[in-house]
Amino acid sequence: MRRTRWKQSLLAGVLAALSLGAPACAKPRGLDHAAIAHACFGNDADWYEGRIPFFESADPGLDAVYYYRWALLRAHQRDLGAQGFVSTEFLDDVSWQREPFASLNDATGFHLNEARWLNDRRYADDTIAFMYAGGNDRHFSDYMADAVWNRYLVDGDRVGVTRHLPVMRHIYRLWDEKFDFAKGLYFIEPLLDATEYTVSSIDASGGADGFRGGDAFRPSINSYMAANARAIARIAALAGDDATARDYAARAKDLRARMVKDLWSQTLGHFIDRHQQTNAHVRYWQPIRARELVGFVPWMFDLAPDDAVHAAAWAHLLDPAMLAGKAGPRTVEAGYEYYMRQYRYLGDAPECQWNGPIWPYQTTQVLLGMGNLLDHYADPGPVTRSDYLRLLRQYAALHRQADGRLDLEEDYDPETGRPIVGLARSHHYFHSGFIDLILTGLVGIRPRADDMVEINPLLPPSGDAQGLRWFRVEDVPYHGHRLAVTWDAEGRRYGRGSGLTLEVDGRPVAHRDTLGRITVPIARLPAPTPDRAIDLAVQLVRGEYPLPSASTNTDAEALHDAVDGRIWFFPEQANGWSSAAVRGEQWFALDLGKPTETARAELAFFADGKAFDSPARYRIEAMIGGAWQPLPARSDAARANGVTRVDWPAVKATRFRLVFEARPSRAVRLVEFKLFAPTGD
Repeated sequence: MRRTRWKQSLLAGVLAALSLGAPACAKPRGLDHAAIAHACFGNDADWYEGRIPFFESADPGLDAVYYYRWALLRAHQRDLGAQGFVSTEFLDDVSWQREPFASLNDATGFHLNEARWLNDRRYADDTIAFMYAGGNDRHFSDYMADAVWNRYLVDGDRVGVTRHLPVMRHIYRLWDEKFDFAKGLYFIEPLLDATEYTVSSIDASGGADGFRGGDAFRPSINSYMAANARAIARIAALAGDDATARDYAARAKDLRARMVKDLWSQTLGHFIDRHQQTNAHVRYWQPIRARELVGFVPWMFDLAPDDAVHAAAWAHLLDPAMLAGKAGPRTVEAGYEYYMRQYRYLGDAPECQWNGPIWPYQTTQVLLGMGNLLDHYADPGPVTRSDYLRLLRQYAALHRQADGRLDLEEDYDPETGRPIVGLARSHHYFHSGFIDLILTGLVGIRPRADDMVEINPLLPPSGDAQGLRWFRVEDVPYHGHRLAVTWDAEGRRYGRGSGLTLEVDGRPVAHRDTLGRITVPIARLPAPTPDRAIDLAVQLVRGEYPLPSASTNTDAEALHDAVDGRIWFFPEQANGWSSAAVRGEQWFALDLGKPTETARAELAFFADGKAFDSPARYRIEAMIGGAWQPLPARSDAARANGVTRVDWPAVKATRFRLVFEARPSRAVRLVEFKLFAPTGD
């Protein structure tokens, strides 16, 4: 059973039991993937084994959040049936999503930068295909083309990265509507930049509001568009389209130059917004009057100049009087007139605002930018690797609620680290990254387009309070291979001697005795082809086939929830159809609308140890010859908080159903009912 109450002590205990330390001459050892998966994910462990890179370090807090973030990614993979999977931002529906898919484009960059580290390539593949088949409606700004390029740096799949080039170009040119040709910069309303209630929108209202309005030339959208243009140029070069490569390389170069020249404030020593409108409160081209966290976004894409003048801006991140809150980075500096003023509520509950609260979205961006600064900028300014680990730990701490549960929410008080919003939609929010920070930052895997693998862990030197004595990561996909990276300061943890070791496909290929950079050649192999089994039971549009029905609890929304393509077992947000807590047989049925050949089902049941449990007995039936007939299935006992697979000889029918008996004093919550055609169809 997947842990529904994530407890750091349990994970730490398991990892300690697996790794008691060994003398330097001991046989080299790895991580016990099965034991870690079962400790972290319980009955859902099968989904993770073989898919994720496994990681452990001397900091069990980082380890716990690392595995929680894989559970978060898993929960946000929505199965759209024939259209594949798409990554969602909120677990359940919100009013501003793209219907009927529950997709939003603003977090796609994070979704792809996290999912690129899965050994199962389907999830990133499907999200990219969905977004470039119409899913990217530009509801918000994004840096999706850059994220697709980043995915290529990991998997090395030239065909995969070039197939969407025409649509990338089309989407890029649609943003001309937000391009000021006189200034050579993009502008946007902060709300459509996913950052409502920022300085430009609040000041454009005279401090009265800030949800809408406040069009501005921002470091964010201009960085995104420069990074997207650069990515399109590189992808076009791979495709042999030299004209497009030259065109978009020039666009990226010019936009970067304009941004550095015009969005850098000599007065504030920071990248800032300029207003794009004139009204009673602001005027066109006027710079905003306070520093914001968004000013670090250029470093996320290596767009900031490498010099002492620009690097000095990072002092603002470390200054408690400016952007350094006690619990994490503030989205705007504390001296701003409207810092932390709460404008918007949903009933009595505060809504999201970015006028000071910690926001995981921008915290991730800042840490990615800091990682670049520390890895390959000649002048990193005032920040150090110790700062990186300290801020990473601060960020990890935000994932843990006061009662010890791991549950990332939308925004946090920068002084206390406690959630501000606390809305029902906010639980397990996927609008940020963390796995990528561990793998590219702490572990230091720096993906490259050439046939090289480069490692440079961002750990502080020995003796630093933020340092780590050891870590190991295994099964990291890279250019068709699997990498393992080990850091062992004393050489007693893993039996590989002291220092930093890189392995490719289980074979040591490089070692150094101290922290530092390792760069070695690697022969690129074809990217593995993912399994693309299609769920035949997904109901995207309520009221359309497949049509669910049940013997009890006939609420239409509850019925839909069991066939909506979403699987998660977090108790904070209910998911699925719930039966009655009664004795005797009950059923949940699906009408597919036409005769359909099936040979397999996947059933997901939720259990909380209180009201819900998996069924005591169950079977799958099909309507054959006008009567329900049990299928001669091969199946295991029903799993709670995991997926139960049921197989049978292929049968063609229009209607199928799950018949079950609940356990005494328990109801059954069917999280998802999936049906599949015979293998190969």
